[in-house]
Amino acid sequence: MTFLPHPSGPTENTGPTKPFPKGNWGTLLLPINTDDSINWTNLEREIDSLIEAGVSGIYSNGTAGEFYTQSREEFLAISRLLARKCHAASMAFQIGASHPCAQESLERVKATLDLLPMAFQIVLPDWFPVTNSEAIDFLKRIAEAAGSVGLVLYNPPHAKRRLALSEIAALADEIPTLVGIKVAGGDADWYTSMRRELGDTLSVFIPGHHLATGLKAGAHGSYSNIACLDPARAQRWYELAVRDPKAALQVESEILDFMNTHILQQIADGYPNAAVDKLLAGIGGWAEIGTRLRWPYRWLPVSLVSELRSEAQRMLPAFYSL
Repeated sequence: MTFLPHPSGPTENTGPTKPFPKGNWGTLLLPINTDDSINWTNLEREIDSLIEAGVSGIYSNGTAGEFYTQSREEFLAISRLLARKCHAASMAFQIGASHPCAQESLERVKATLDLLPMAFQIVLPDWFPVTNSEAIDFLKRIAEAAGSVGLVLYNPPHAKRRLALSEIAALADEIPTLVGIKVAGGDADWYTSMRRELGDTLSVFIPGHHLATGLKAGAHGSYSNIACLDPARAQRWYELAVRDPKAALQVESEILDFMNTHILQQIADGYPNAAVDKLLAGIGGWAEIGTRLRWPYRWLPVSLVSELRSEAQRMLPAFYSL
């Protein structure tokens, strides 16, 4: 199960009765043709591969899905394709209704409510940073449109308004259907504060390469960049972290070494997160996605893929043995 009564830890199922997400969720990465159009055939095959990998769930239109480049028609077509395939396979899915414009986020929720996703993922309006009261007003309107479908708030480090844990707790108090938050996580002190401020009010999702540490400290899952690398092995790593945290932390040490050596520097060099996620998918080779981003964003050269694939196999023996 990927939506359960909220756990007080990663292996327990006690707490409130409203559904909360947990686990290793795979993202749809947008395959882009040379003319900047979406390669729908490859996108459909990508969904099939994620379902076959057995991830905890699939979500559309996150950062790696380049939601900020999509027309309304493209958003609807992606959402309908994902919903059709996931319902047929009994796979949990979430629809990313995020948009820098609050009005467009609202319309995207309304337009896809009939697809019956497990949750809608959203970001706060992005041109001007919202105040606390504006964030509450925004989420209340979105929640009203979503009805009984839960909301997951993306609040990454590059957000115009990065929320403190106490502010997230205040939003959860005001918005009963806010069931999850995606954040960058932090050190041991941050997790102590997380447990104190948030308790069992909502699920906390942290970056995929910190999954074992996060679960051990009380987080509930990841919308995972490691699932971009290899969704099936990322799922097995999550399952290992639930039953054997110590062994999962050993795998994480390899992953962090690889990420710090070869991947995170690309972001420091100015490439968008979506470019890095597509590079990871190319290294994993589990789907035909390519590294191309939509105009005007820079993508990483395909020539890096084979080079870093060899490095991944060399540096990640425990991960590849999963």
